[in-house]
Amino acid sequence: MKSQKSNRFKGVCTAALVAAVLTAWPLRAQCAAAEQTTKTNETSEIAPIGVMPLAFMKIPPSARGPEIDRKKGYRIESLGNGLYMVTDNAYQSMFMVYDHGVVVVDAPPSYAGKLRQAVSEITDKPITHLIYSHSHADHIGGAGSLGPISVIIAHSETKRLLTRDADPQRPIPTITFEDRYTLKLGSQILELSYPGNGHEPGNIMIYAPAQKVLMFVDIVFPGWMPFRRFGVAQDIPGYFEQVRELDHHPFEKLVGGHVSRIGTHEDVKLQIEFDDDIKAATSTALHSQAYGSELNGAEPANSWALVSDYTARVASQCVATMTPKWKDKLAAFDTFIWDQCYAIEQSLRVD
Repeated sequence: MKSQKSNRFKGVCTAALVAAVLTAWPLRAQCAAAEQTTKTNETSEIAPIGVMPLAFMKIPPSARGPEIDRKKGYRIESLGNGLYMVTDNAYQSMFMVYDHGVVVVDAPPSYAGKLRQAVSEITDKPITHLIYSHSHADHIGGAGSLGPISVIIAHSETKRLLTRDADPQRPIPTITFEDRYTLKLGSQILELSYPGNGHEPGNIMIYAPAQKVLMFVDIVFPGWMPFRRFGVAQDIPGYFEQVRELDHHPFEKLVGGHVSRIGTHEDVKLQIEFDDDIKAATSTALHSQAYGSELNGAEPANSWALVSDYTARVASQCVATMTPKWKDKLAAFDTFIWDQCYAIEQSLRVD
């Protein structure tokens, strides 16, 4: 059975190589590493970038959250004292009920059209405020479907980016701040703060101190491998530092903006451990892999080919090092481990 699996994997890699002759150097290095580690049965399931795996790894129970009602397309989870999470088990947003209305935090387009329905299951009070965690359309691109909202709060960098993008589905914020902003409505409080660039400029922390709930989007993905290239972080060292700082935050529940369950400090610690491991694995690979002065099939002046070959071998070593420990710890490890290794390799070389 293992031999058949190895042969099928070799066949997939061979077909991909033939179809991608012009970019074969990195894919060839990826397939070579996968073929080599297949002998130890450690990374035989980890298909290289550009190769569809025969099957994806199973999702561990630790990564699963409560199921949603498929007819409704979302579920509501109470976070305590008038604060609720709404999720379709891929995206997450929040809303807070106060004396005279409701504050919504983010409006993912995947279910934003049902947010008013979700709120109406809890209260008949109107939505009076909207908070943007950051500018990305996958988290706030459904804001336009909520109808007119007079108060929209975001970081000044988010306003700058949204003004540039001119997307009618992401209305321009009416209130902005630089470092901190406290929203107090009756007995309810939300503390907004900006920790600096990591995921993207303007990505803020939204903390409900009474409920001890923190919403910080695209930083920690509870139980899961982060989305590709560490959630497409613009500043990877900044992103790593923000994850580490979360370990000292007084939250008890973390709304990360993605996946099917809320997070805990244990999820933060696991992410820190993963970050430390992948940095160490990639640093070792950067120093142990030789940068070739000659490469078959490449002209001596083609420095891009030399870099591509070198970084592919570094990424291959990184994947092989990370797989034994992490393949069963983080859901969907196989989907983005190549992306993460390439991203940290680039960051360690140039940041």
